[in-house]
Amino acid sequence: MRWSGQQVNTEQEQDGALPGLAKLNNLVRTVRTPEFDGITFYEVLAKSALNHVPGPSAMPFGWTINPYRGCTHSCVYCFARSTHSYLDLDTGKDFDSQIIVKVNVAEVLAKELAKPSWEHHPVALGTNTDPYQRAEGRYRLMPGIIAALAESGTPFSILTKGTLLRRDIPLLAEASERVPVDVAMSIAIFDDRIQQSIEPGTPTPTARLATVTAVRDAGMDCSVFMMPILPFLTDTTAHLDEALRQIKAAGATSVLYTALHLRADVKDWYMLWLDREFPELGSKYRAMYRTAYAPKDYRSWLAARMKPLIHKHGLQRGREDPATGGVRSAALGLLRTADGERASLIAEELPPSMAARAMQGAQPTLF
Repeated sequence: MRWSGQQVNTEQEQDGALPGLAKLNNLVRTVRTPEFDGITFYEVLAKSALNHVPGPSAMPFGWTINPYRGCTHSCVYCFARSTHSYLDLDTGKDFDSQIIVKVNVAEVLAKELAKPSWEHHPVALGTNTDPYQRAEGRYRLMPGIIAALAESGTPFSILTKGTLLRRDIPLLAEASERVPVDVAMSIAIFDDRIQQSIEPGTPTPTARLATVTAVRDAGMDCSVFMMPILPFLTDTTAHLDEALRQIKAAGATSVLYTALHLRADVKDWYMLWLDREFPELGSKYRAMYRTAYAPKDYRSWLAARMKPLIHKHGLQRGREDPATGGVRSAALGLLRTADGERASLIAEELPPSMAARAMQGAQPTLF
């Protein structure tokens, strides 16, 4: 679904276009709508969908898909903010309000998955910007992505703060019958004041926990990422204990956590927020975050606090993929399945080129 009446050609928009985007030759149009006040969407034609991520995982690398760049969740601490600088956009307000949308991502993905060289490695979604941010309700990119991955026999994982995931639960459940599918919900902050201030565009923790329950009710596992834990703000025993109680009650199958880390571009934005909301903590953070990561002593202290609480609530500690930053794929082997006789959600959501190939495969070949 696209928004009608919003066509703006590149030449007409040059005066208002952001410098990095003006260099692109794949900008289709710019969209502004009262439904998303203050936000500009740049619809682009992606040249590729799969991103190769080197890393020290069990496999020597990982693969990701990012249908959007920038995110209206507006999480102050988001490590992906630095990616906006690649397009000469700032990593603060621009990241929250200038959103790049890869409108053809599912079709491009289908072509990449069809290549003989594709080895069906697990693919992670949501490890950069959130694929279920609010605009996904209008652009509807994820169903085509999910269908293409499942139809090709490619396992995948999704990490999100977006409760819009519930729209696609039936599709995900069907996909999980064909390939390993790992779902995780990011819920780190259970203090209402802090959550609404530092994650102003996200659904409430209560709504996200309800989504965890919905995933579990559909017969799938669902992990919770308690990331990031904020030093001096959300690391008290009381906060962590209550968070884990709610996570367990929602039915989560495992929990992952880590302390806040602040890359250079993100650190400036985070410190502006901290100085405004909790000025008494500014000096502590500046002493603590001399590098991007919390000091080893703090991380050890946090682990010692979290371990007995996780055990208390009968939860398992999940495993993060060190290459992608998403939930570690459960895929131990790939079984490619096909059932051309049965009508399916996957078949309905396949990108056109992949659907055409599927139809051809169901018919005898005539020479």
